[in-house]
Amino acid sequence: MLSERERERYKRQILLFGNEGQERLKSSHIFIAGAGGLGSPAAIYLAVAGVGEITIVDMDTVDQSNLNRQILHTDRDIGKKKTVSAIAKLREYNPDIIINAIDTTITADNIRGLVGQADGIVDAMDNYPVRYLLNRVALEKKIPFFHGAIRGFYGQATTILPEKTPCLACIFPRAPPKEVFPVVGATPGVIGTIQATEVVKYLTKQGELLAGRLFLWDGLAATSEEIALEKNPACPVCGSGAGTEPPARMIR
Repeated sequence: MLSERERERYKRQILLFGNEGQERLKSSHIFIAGAGGLGSPAAIYLAVAGVGEITIVDMDTVDQSNLNRQILHTDRDIGKKKTVSAIAKLREYNPDIIINAIDTTITADNIRGLVGQADGIVDAMDNYPVRYLLNRVALEKKIPFFHGAIRGFYGQATTILPEKTPCLACIFPRAPPKEVFPVVGATPGVIGTIQATEVVKYLTKQGELLAGRLFLWDGLAATSEEIALEKNPACPVCGSGAGTEPPARMIR
């Protein structure tokens, strides 16, 4: 049940989806992979929305070059582990929820234990090998996978529902080349908040998810569009070819 303090904190949301919807948020656990450009806005908005438990995983240290976009961190955090900075900020944003911050590298060996009993996975990574691991585990656990990615002024997002929508391997059969890509900070702000919105909608059973649709954001033109997605029947992860692809072992 919601406390009086929580009813006051969330009263503008309760006008949208009632006490029942807010209680669903409170009883939910969301796993966020990454405390950087995408993970920062996604984590902040899920925390202030009242998601009852958030687990955020990252293994990096805050660097000055992160600060144009990674809004969980500030100048005073340079040199600290991102998990240390993230847990401090998120607890300030909402002291009434549980925040778990884990300083580790996500691998095929530990990912299932890290995700645990979470109700959904937010993809806030900057590389596809880990994204494919997250996608596979979401399918195994039958929980939604909220994908987001950015480059420069451009971004994309989709919500993957096991057994209902194309998985990440259907959409992107091959990983793009690894690179140090340019980015303006507002772009992960747009995409990260879209991911957070998708999580809130899913947990409260509101609206229409980006399921089977790839949202594309063009910040230079200030336009958006979407692409309809279809499952690949021969997908090595979710289709008839499942099990034919060797599992990815490494991360970055």
